[in-house]
Amino acid sequence: MREIIKTGKTVEEAINAGLIELGISRDMVDIKIIDEGSKGFLGLLGKQAIVKIIVKDVVKENIRKFLDGIIKLIGIDVGYDIDEKDNNILVNLRGNGVGLLIGYRGETLDSLQYLTSLVANKKNIEGIHKRILLDAENYRAKREKILINLANKIAKKVKQENRSITLEPMNANERRIIHLALQDDPDIETFSEGEEPNRRVTISLK
Repeated sequence: MREIIKTGKTVEEAINAGLIELGISRDMVDIKIIDEGSKGFLGLLGKQAIVKIIVKDVVKENIRKFLDGIIKLIGIDVGYDIDEKDNNILVNLRGNGVGLLIGYRGETLDSLQYLTSLVANKKNIEGIHKRILLDAENYRAKREKILINLANKIAKKVKQENRSITLEPMNANERRIIHLALQDDPDIETFSEGEEPNRRVTISLK
């Protein structure tokens, strides 16, 4: 977390000097007053004000404001945790109303993740784009397990019946899970066909 210490004749003067040096607005920092300073006697021997200016984690701040607004607008009982690793920020939604934010096969969750990512990286003075991953009570891990089991089950059926099988439409991430699940099978090949949002994976014999 970036922080600087500035001095000035007054607290406001010290704060403004710090904001100018950082090149950011006041809403992007937290202020800690170390010394309010004093004018001294007849303007002599006065003490300068000292402040510590702490730059907020803008990305996480943007995420909180956006999600809080969405949750309040919908009126559901949902909280969330934010963790960061490298330049990836994982937001895990939790609560009784989390199902509304997942939607049909995670479509609402994917859309919310996209919007959160757009909002999160605005005014990011670090200049490093951070990847936002939105989950809801480990929905994505559970869905991935279901899709891997489905891929293996269909691949077995393709071998038994000696015919290709085309799955129902899936988003890009779910199609990727199917492809990866079967990429090491020497007898099976997979490919996607069709146009979004109706693009499908076909599983067939090599």
